[in-house]
Amino acid sequence: MSARCCAGQLACCCGNAGCSYCCGPKVRQSRSTRFMYALYFILVVIICCIMMSNTVANEMREHIPYFEDICKGIKAGDTCEKLVGYSAVYRVCFGMACFFFIFCLLTLNINNSKSCRAYIHNGFWFFKLLLLGAMCSGAFFIPDQETFLNAWRYVGAVGGFLFIVIQLLLLVEFAHKWNKNWTAGTATNKLWYASLSLVTLITYSITTGGLIWMAVFYTQKDGCMENKILLGVNGGLCLLMSVVSISPSVRDRQPHSGILQSGLISCYVTYLTFSALSSKPAEVVLDEHGKNVTICVPNFGQDLYRDKTLVAGLGTAILCVCILYSCLTSTTRSSSDALQGRYTAPELEVARCCFCFGSGGEDAEEKRNMKEGPRVIYDEKKSTVYSYAYFHFMFFLASLYVMMTVTNWFNYESANIETFFSGSWSIFWVKMASCWICVLLYLGMV
Repeated sequence: MSARCCAGQLACCCGNAGCSYCCGPKVRQSRSTRFMYALYFILVVIICCIMMSNTVANEMREHIPYFEDICKGIKAGDTCEKLVGYSAVYRVCFGMACFFFIFCLLTLNINNSKSCRAYIHNGFWFFKLLLLGAMCSGAFFIPDQETFLNAWRYVGAVGGFLFIVIQLLLLVEFAHKWNKNWTAGTATNKLWYASLSLVTLITYSITTGGLIWMAVFYTQKDGCMENKILLGVNGGLCLLMSVVSISPSVRDRQPHSGILQSGLISCYVTYLTFSALSSKPAEVVLDEHGKNVTICVPNFGQDLYRDKTLVAGLGTAILCVCILYSCLTSTTRSSSDALQGRYTAPELEVARCCFCFGSGGEDAEEKRNMKEGPRVIYDEKKSTVYSYAYFHFMFFLASLYVMMTVTNWFNYESANIETFFSGSWSIFWVKMASCWICVLLYLGMV
């Protein structure tokens, strides 16, 4: 790497202007900015998972020389107990949530990237990393920790539920947008009818197959009454959504309504039902020989659950991917407009297979920059590609959601990352509540 490239890499720490001299492929300013914030978020999530890991704590205690002396030296307790467990995660997530909330306030009403506040949002990455570290560390010095943790726990619960509701709302909007876009194509090409029918058939096949599969593996002839009731209720809700979506009153009010939306939402309800039943604590009974037998759960997959290290790593990866996908996709202009009730007029819809992305059009100036310009493409000269404030607000809510998820929601005292998939009543009811909220949101928006 040349000296010029090294200097450019260092310049990126202060702002995007210096990145123009960096080596590597060209990247859009809007994407590089979101990538850097996502990187900070992943870093803190990994730290939280490490804090909740008994395996990591034991390894550090065994392999770090003078471990207890170091813990006493930094005043973290005899065995650094103040740096592990749910209370430590609450403090770290408090710092991260404050970090994103401050930037949410700083970036309100920014419409282009030329203002001073926009430069703060799009650059100074090294100083932001120092600020994030200082805020996460400073949370450990908040006075009256007991009162703080009790109050912050309820704030986290509210923020976590709000994050879930927003994602469910965007899912419902996605279903309506899909149906409206492909229905618009039927006016010029009848093949879009076949596409709509095929996707609808697939969604209902997955829904029906999933419910039958759960009825076979999560229920038994005798017992498992709770699982049977939940499967019956959720299956009935899927049927109700399908009937409502094609009812004459709904079709008169929304001509573009159809069973594609209800099929997609039913498919997601089936997934949430499966996820909830998988998170339910196992029921153990005595058989005729006096031995403990686990019922109402499938027998396969037990070897995976026994490998706590694999489960912890898999759980962390799934958590990061799902949250990042939700945050980054829900902060586009179209998503934020949908949350505010602003939609594209039906006559302006252009049917596309990849309708969820933009049309891909680029003006002449942007194309010229891609061919001849610097490594960073300034794609927000005219207007911002996404809402800066809403972007930070979503990561603020995601910080609270991570805090509650990693600490097992309301079963925080016995939580650790190794039991992420082992089952918890709090996680079970959160997922079931999410399932019913999703149905209510759909019925309220048809």
